[in-house]
Amino acid sequence: MKNMKKMVAFGMTAILGASMLAGCGSSSDGSSDEKSGSSKGKTELTFGIWDENQRPAMEKLIEAYEKENENVTVKIQLTPYKGGEYWTKLEAAAGGGTAPDVFWLNVLHLDAYQEGGILDDLSSAIADSDINDNFSETLVNNYVREGKNYAVPKDFDTNALWYNKELFDQAGVDYPTDDMTYDDLVALATELKDKLPEGTYAFACPVDFQTWYYQTVYANGGWILNDDATETGYEDEKTQEGIQCWIDMIDAGLSPSAATLAETSADAMFEGGQIAMNFAGSYMVPEYASNDTIKDKINCVEIPTFNGVEDNCINGLGYAVYEGSKNKEEAEKFAIWLGSSEAQQIQGETGVVISARTDAQKYFADANSQYNLAAYTNHADEAYPLPVCSQAAELYDLESTWLTKAYNGEMSLADACSGLKAEADALLAK
Repeated sequence: MKNMKKMVAFGMTAILGASMLAGCGSSSDGSSDEKSGSSKGKTELTFGIWDENQRPAMEKLIEAYEKENENVTVKIQLTPYKGGEYWTKLEAAAGGGTAPDVFWLNVLHLDAYQEGGILDDLSSAIADSDINDNFSETLVNNYVREGKNYAVPKDFDTNALWYNKELFDQAGVDYPTDDMTYDDLVALATELKDKLPEGTYAFACPVDFQTWYYQTVYANGGWILNDDATETGYEDEKTQEGIQCWIDMIDAGLSPSAATLAETSADAMFEGGQIAMNFAGSYMVPEYASNDTIKDKINCVEIPTFNGVEDNCINGLGYAVYEGSKNKEEAEKFAIWLGSSEAQQIQGETGVVISARTDAQKYFADANSQYNLAAYTNHADEAYPLPVCSQAAELYDLESTWLTKAYNGEMSLADACSGLKAEADALLAK
């Protein structure tokens, strides 16, 4: 999700994890049995989520599950993601032994929560299900640490190139296509530049890791983190080439400045008709599709290749089970069911996210058939997973601080990456 980039660092410790295990599972009302977590003879599970837009989909899932499992009731606990509220509340609840039995977990927070000891090992439950046979290996392995699986994949997001057909038509320029390269993108933006209305740009190049520069860094053979997360690759020439290409587009006047994009996001400028093309994660589709100003003027194509390599990043969410749940067996059953063909279809047909299960990915595109949303899934199996570690939030903040200096022209990219590497490696060494 877009707000993943604004996450708050989470410093869970093993000591805290131990205290969680001594606590009870989910909170319940006065009619509940405190030892079993049951209510009026039924097992009551709590389900932690953060997105109001997805509540209807989650309610449909619960309705279907409760119909098949009459001995279970599931109650949603929704806490907004904004400002790290979801993670702050989850940390506090885990410390008090009252974390939700099943909850959303993104890859960026997995390491901290795994190290904190609050995640149930789902390896056996997943092995006994059909999940390993029906999800891409990349998505399953996103949640594996030291050979143990800590979540059932829920959904994933990749990126696509969106464009404003009205602006292209006014400029008399052909639309982007699925088979474009980075050089084609630059050429198209250059052709548009002097044909657009004043104050309108061809493209946008914000300081954005997931949707912009990580894609080209990896496609160029660069790297961000080594395998054991002890060193960063910011000084690697290939890494810097994958970042410099976006700075070059700003310098050529094809994109607003980084300072402008820091004040008004690329998404907001695209929705306001101020840029003709924009990269956007699949999580933006519901917002674009509901925007009356642009929804009928836009479409998307695949992310352009870089040096002949598919260059997309993949990220997503999983369903985790609280290690301290007093209803762990039922919680595991619910989490595994959420990865079933039935559940993933129900979620996919809402059109809010791309279901992680391979046979359910098509429903996302079908639900928004006015757009070329196959652009998000055509090469998903080749997409690069985000580099993650327990200090991921702090690492991304350091990237933003240092790379902004290069994007703004305050220093060369080489100097910015040198300073970034020194701080980032020191962070990893803590």
